[in-house]
Amino acid sequence: MSTPALHRPPSALSSLHGLVSSSAAWPLRSGHTVPRWAIASAGLAPVVGTAGYLVAGTLQPTSYSPVRDTVSVLAGYAGTDRWLMTSALFLVGGCYLLTAAGLAGIRRSARILLVVAGVAVIGIATSPEPAAGPTVRHLAWTVLGAVTIAVWPLFTARRGSPRPLLLSVRGSIAVTIVFIGLVCWFLAEAQGGSMLGLAERVATSIEAMWPFAVALTLRRTGSGRGSQ
Repeated sequence: MSTPALHRPPSALSSLHGLVSSSAAWPLRSGHTVPRWAIASAGLAPVVGTAGYLVAGTLQPTSYSPVRDTVSVLAGYAGTDRWLMTSALFLVGGCYLLTAAGLAGIRRSARILLVVAGVAVIGIATSPEPAAGPTVRHLAWTVLGAVTIAVWPLFTARRGSPRPLLLSVRGSIAVTIVFIGLVCWFLAEAQGGSMLGLAERVATSIEAMWPFAVALTLRRTGSGRGSQ
């Protein structure tokens, strides 16, 4: 899904670290906390996804451009060693499902949406893109996954006090707006743009980090179960 020259923006990583760090100041509360395996699965998703498109990208012919071409090409029938990217997609989807099972500190609706996102990623892996271009089924899974993970932060918002900044209503809305902006960029590039691959990689890499940020925040604050 990418080129070795592509890195996550330092500003995005710094902001993520600041939000998680600030949430640690909130007092611990009784109840169920996020298990370590859920933290591990949430953190593994962006790592596997990024490693998958970096490694698979190096095996493609020179005609493949990570800036122009999507990750789906790497897992599609026209891709070289497409099993690498396909396996990465299956793992990312599985990580989302495991993370959803362990995030007891957020609302049930948010956990369901994360399950939907995981199923969508697996759906993309099971409907590889033909050499002639994406099928309707492939596009449907792609759009479902992109929209679901983009609006997911909004459903993690927690009302009342105390609450971590990252899970506050204002913070969740701000993150959702950024994610929707990334999806809009991706969709705009899909209309014949020259940076479709770059837009996809930036959007998916940043959005995939958010479940890990939420899981880590809930773990550090000892948050109990969210609203059902």
